[in-house]
Amino acid sequence: MDRTSLNVHELTENWTLLEDERKLVSGKRGPTRLGFAVLLKFHACYGRFPRGRSELPDRAVDFLARQVRVPAAELDAYDWTGRTIEYHRAQIRRHFGFRECTVADAEELTAYLAEHVAREERRPERVREELLTRLRGQNVEPPTPGRCDRIVKAALRAAEESLTARISSRLTAAGIRRIVSLVGEGEAGDEGGEGETADSRNESPPLGETGPREIRLREIKAAPGPAPAPGDLNQRTMLAEIDKLLAIRAIGLPPDLFRDIAPAVLAGWRARAEAESPAHLRTHPLPLRVTLLAALLHQREREIADSLVELLISISGRGPGQKSTPRTD
Repeated sequence: MDRTSLNVHELTENWTLLEDERKLVSGKRGPTRLGFAVLLKFHACYGRFPRGRSELPDRAVDFLARQVRVPAAELDAYDWTGRTIEYHRAQIRRHFGFRECTVADAEELTAYLAEHVAREERRPERVREELLTRLRGQNVEPPTPGRCDRIVKAALRAAEESLTARISSRLTAAGIRRIVSLVGEGEAGDEGGEGETADSRNESPPLGETGPREIRLREIKAAPGPAPAPGDLNQRTMLAEIDKLLAIRAIGLPPDLFRDIAPAVLAGWRARAEAESPAHLRTHPLPLRVTLLAALLHQREREIADSLVELLISISGRGPGQKSTPRTD
């Protein structure tokens, strides 16, 4: 929190003691009077109490000190622990109608965030913002930062479990087996082999001889290569891309597998599948493992199809929309 950037308008708007607040402050003296006023207005602004003197804007302290007629320096004598500050907090909570966060509140908040926020927003900092907004809307004082973090993590985990269970339920048993085989126990990817076995390093048969083949995880992760220059064209480049596309499609992902999944969530799953080794992927629960790999397959299929269009354009020797030059002889 910036302790120095408050302007005159912000001070007047947010840190002026109102009539009912002045009545609460009256009767208190010296550091206690100023300390109570600071707690009161900070809670009015942020829906919680400051965690110490370091969170208080200096200009706000000076502004309040003039209102309660106590030198700002006396705030250093205010006791931030003990019975007095606890009594002050209880008074302020009653005044604003707030209460402390209970175990039941934390459970309700976790369920709410998992159902309504974390299914589309996977960034912890954004989920935390929603948590604080809901707490304030319910007049519940935020718990400690550590407890907030635990609520956010629990909501993200619950949402992920729900989403991955939904995705895996849309796949057939045969489809799940084909997906899981990409990181099967027999793969050598644990030591950097990217999922290759000794036999799989041999040249794949030409397209059309044996039908779609089993694809390797390393091939799925590999980004499409740039379209070759016209002078370097050869059919093998295109046939290899077609072969890869058919192998991915042979796994049999339903076209609407991710129909109700937010694009950002899908992209996050794909990124995790690309970044993790086969050994790491195998440690995930089956629904999560299947979902991550399916997200990678789903998006790579589209990317490879797009790369084939670029290859066709390159082979034709003209850009999209261009027409052949008619012969004049």
